[in-house]
Amino acid sequence: MLLNYLRLLLLPFSFIYGLAITLRKKLYDWGIMKSVKFDLPIICVGNLAVGGSGKTPTTEYLVRLLADYKIAILSRGYGRKTKGFILADDTATAETIGDEPLQYYQKFEGVTVAVCEERVVGIEKLKENHDLIILDDAFQHRAVTAGLNILLFEFRKLGTLQFLLPAGNLRDVFSSRKRADVLLVTKAPVPLLHVAQQASINELQPNNTQKVLHSYLKYGNLQHLYTEESLPLESLKDRQIFLLTGIANPDPLIEELGKYTEHIKHEKFPDHYSFKTEDIKKFKSAFDVSEKKEKIIITTEKDSKRLKAAGFKDLLVNLPVYFLPIEVDLFEEDKITFDELILNYVKSNRRNR
Repeated sequence: MLLNYLRLLLLPFSFIYGLAITLRKKLYDWGIMKSVKFDLPIICVGNLAVGGSGKTPTTEYLVRLLADYKIAILSRGYGRKTKGFILADDTATAETIGDEPLQYYQKFEGVTVAVCEERVVGIEKLKENHDLIILDDAFQHRAVTAGLNILLFEFRKLGTLQFLLPAGNLRDVFSSRKRADVLLVTKAPVPLLHVAQQASINELQPNNTQKVLHSYLKYGNLQHLYTEESLPLESLKDRQIFLLTGIANPDPLIEELGKYTEHIKHEKFPDHYSFKTEDIKKFKSAFDVSEKKEKIIITTEKDSKRLKAAGFKDLLVNLPVYFLPIEVDLFEEDKITFDELILNYVKSNRRNR
C-alpha cells in the first residue's frame, strides 16, 4: 500500500515522460526522425508495458510456425554485460547475450540469434543470409519500420488503470497501439468466455485493419536443471515447492503450481535479476531446514539460463532443481487467423535469395 502511495507522488514525472515520448512519436510520424525499411520480412513482437506480457513464448511460437524459413531473432539482449552486435554461439552465456536470447539459441537449432542495441545495425548484418528477422521487444524502436507489428496485452491488466513510468509500468502511451497490425491478448483464461473476449476487444478499440486475437499459456513437464530427467506437474501433488523467480510477473506460474499444492514458498527477484552467490546460499538454507519430506525447487526456464550460467552448480547440483517450460497457443479460430496472417505476410514479402 505504501508503495502505491509513493508511486502516486511520481505522477508529475510520468506526465513529463508522456510528453517526451509523444513528441518522439510525432517526430517519427512526421518524418523528421527517420525510420529504415528493409526488403525482407521483419516481424516485431512488443508490448506497451515493462515485461511480463509473454513476448518470449510468443517469439518461440513464431519460430515453430515459420520453421521452413531461415530465421534470425534479433534482440537488445537486456541484462547482458556486453555492448554492440554479438552473434550467439556455443560460448554464449546470459551475461554475454542475455537470458532470453540464450534460451532461443539453446532451444532452436538452425535459428540464428543475435543481440544489438541498434536494431538497424543488427538487421544490416543479418539480412543477406536470412529469409526473415524477428525483432524481440522492439515496438518502441522506431528507427526500424517493421513489416508486421504484433503488440501484446496481458489479459488481466486490460481494463485496469495503468500509469506511465515511473509511477506505473507503461513505457509507451496507449494510443501507440494503433501502429500495430495484430493486438494479441496473452495469458487469457481457459476456457475463454465470449463476454470476456468481447470485453478485451472493446477495451483495445481496434481500427478496421487490426486483428484482436487471444492466446493462453501451456505448461510442459518439469525439466531438471542439470540432467535429462523430467517430471509431470501431477507429481507436485502436496509437495513443498520452493519457487525461485526473477521475472516480471510470476503470478500465472504461482496460480498454475497452486493447482497441485498449497505449499509454495516463493523467493521473488526483479525481472532479469543477476543472481548472486549469497542469494542462492540463503535460498538453499531455507530448503535444507524445511522438515517437509517431499520438497522440490522450481524456477522458470528464463531464470534457469542465469542459474546455469552464473556458476551455481556446486550449490545446486545435488538438489531437486527443476524449471517449468511454457508455450503460447491461440484459441482455435484465432489460431487459424493468426497463423494464416503470419504465413501470408512472410510468403508475400520474402525475397528471392
